[in-house]
Amino acid sequence: MAKHICPWWLGYLLASPMRRWMLQSPEKLLAPYALEGMTILEPGPGMGFFTVPLARMVGANGRVVTVDVQPKMLEGLRRRARRAGLLSRIETRLVPFDSMQIDDLNDAVDFVLAFAMVHELPLVERFFAETVPTLRMGGLMLLAEPAGHVTSEAFENELAAARKAGLEVVARPVIRRSLAAVLRKI
Repeated sequence: MAKHICPWWLGYLLASPMRRWMLQSPEKLLAPYALEGMTILEPGPGMGFFTVPLARMVGANGRVVTVDVQPKMLEGLRRRARRAGLLSRIETRLVPFDSMQIDDLNDAVDFVLAFAMVHELPLVERFFAETVPTLRMGGLMLLAEPAGHVTSEAFENELAAARKAGLEVVARPVIRRSLAAVLRKI
């Protein structure tokens, strides 16, 4: 069981336009990584703060696959995507706590967005063991955790687990109120 999972009702606050204006612009943050035609995996998408912009960025020939353990988060995401006219580009998967069930994506993913969710998992090593095989060789992952909520030491432990699973740190982007790293499959 996870240490703590963000309650579904907080998803409304996390997807708020205020977040975009005051803290993070998904388009600016993800522009270097999300390109037309890509397949993107987003575990723990909440109600789609990043998912909807990602679906715009990948275009009609791309797709965003999301996995979450909370049905209400996925319902909120689908509602937002439908209103934006982007639901056809987004695949939502409700998964159990013990597996993301993404074996069918092996070697098919260009980019993984793991934003403020890895710290919620009971087994960080398992997350990377499941995620890394989905990435194409040279594929990227943006790993970001909330600073203050996640210590620098805990974040470095996540990076160590990522290295053990076959990822290398290639950049340390500055993301407001976050600890962040860009990782590449080697």
